[in-house]
Amino acid sequence: MKRVIIDTNMLMAVAQFRVDIFSEIERICLFNYRLYAIDRTIDELNSIRENQKGRHKEAAKLALALFKSDKISKIKTEPCGNVDDIILGMADREKDIVATQDVHLKQKLKAMGIPIITMRQKKYLIFQN
Repeated sequence: MKRVIIDTNMLMAVAQFRVDIFSEIERICLFNYRLYAIDRTIDELNSIRENQKGRHKEAAKLALALFKSDKISKIKTEPCGNVDDIILGMADREKDIVATQDVHLKQKLKAMGIPIITMRQKKYLIFQN
């Protein structure tokens, strides 16, 4: 079973672009998988919810609600380090797939040969191997 690690901005895309990432991931992943997010992602979403206004705040609230649905499991990490670096290290070590919209993170993942799930045209997800 493959692990798909979902980044903060991919979770926020659910509200921002009204894309059902769960059905989209199911559509493009023709293998057994389980969805995960690191605990620091929840911290980032809480920070956005508390410090931002408008659509970003609402997107973070919806993303946090997704964790209560049991579709995403949480990975406990050390409380130090950059979130992107933690995801990079984990994905490289465990041969995970990463779902993200972060341009810099995608560049690093591609350079390391790590598979990526990303959004196209704000409508659907694609799998890049």
